[in-house]
Amino acid sequence: MRSFKKLLCIGLLVLMSSQAHAVLYQWTDWTSSSNLNGFTAQGTITTTTSTVGVTYNNPLGVSFIQTAGGIDYWQNFRSGRNPATSPYTSTEVDNIPTGTDIVALNRACSQTLTFSEAIANPIFSYVSLNGNGYSFDQDFEILSFGNRVTGAAPGDNDCGYWGCGTSFKNVIDLGGGNFEYQLLGTGEPHGTLRFLGAFDILTWASLSNENWNGFTVGVEGTADEVFPPGAVPVPAAVWLFGTALIGLIGFGKRKARIAA
Repeated sequence: MRSFKKLLCIGLLVLMSSQAHAVLYQWTDWTSSSNLNGFTAQGTITTTTSTVGVTYNNPLGVSFIQTAGGIDYWQNFRSGRNPATSPYTSTEVDNIPTGTDIVALNRACSQTLTFSEAIANPIFSYVSLNGNGYSFDQDFEILSFGNRVTGAAPGDNDCGYWGCGTSFKNVIDLGGGNFEYQLLGTGEPHGTLRFLGAFDILTWASLSNENWNGFTVGVEGTADEVFPPGAVPVPAAVWLFGTALIGLIGFGKRKARIAA
C-alpha cells in the first residue's frame, strides 16, 4: 500500500507540474551528422544546469538534416513566427523550436534518440506528417497542431509551413496488456506532442516512406532539475515502436503544396 501511495503522489506531482503553466522548453541544437549505421546525427540541449548530448540514429537514412541555416520550416504558414498562434505552442509550451534545425524523414523504420543523461517530459514537434504516422508503445498527449481556418477565433493555432491539418491518436490493443499508440493525421499536420516522465532513450517507428516529414525534440529540463530527489516518475526509459506497420505510401517526391 505504501509503494502504491508513493507512485500515486509522484504521478500527481508530474500532473500538477505539467498543468500549472506554460513552460519555456529547451530545444535540440543539431550540430553534425554522418553515415554511421545508416544515418547518425549529434546535437546538444542546454538546460539551466547541464549540457545534454543528443544522438539520433536511423538505420535506413533520412531525407535531409539542417544544422545551421536553411529554410525555417517552424514558421507559420505565410506569416512567419508567432508564438501566440504557432502550431507548436500551447498552454503547456511557450516557445517555438529554435532556429531552423530539423531532421527530415522518408523511411518506414524504427529510429532512436539517445540522451547523455535522463531528461524530463520531452516534447516532439513535427512538420508535415501527411501520408505518414508515428507509432509508440507508450501513451502521449497531443498539445497542439495547426488547423486554423477562415473565420477561426483569434488565438487558435495557425497552419504550419506547408498548410493545415489535424492530428489525432489511434490506440491499438495488441493483447496481453500491450498497446500501440499511433500519431496520425489528416491534411498537413504540424504540431507538438508530449510524453510525461523521465527518459534517456526514445524509440519510435515511422509508418511509411512518405518524403518528407520532419521533427525535432525539446525537454522541460533534466530529470534531476524537474523531479524531486527520489521521485522520478514511471515510466523511466523508453518509447518503443509498435509491431504493425501500415502500408507504404509513395517513394517519390512529395505531393504539391498549397499555392502561395
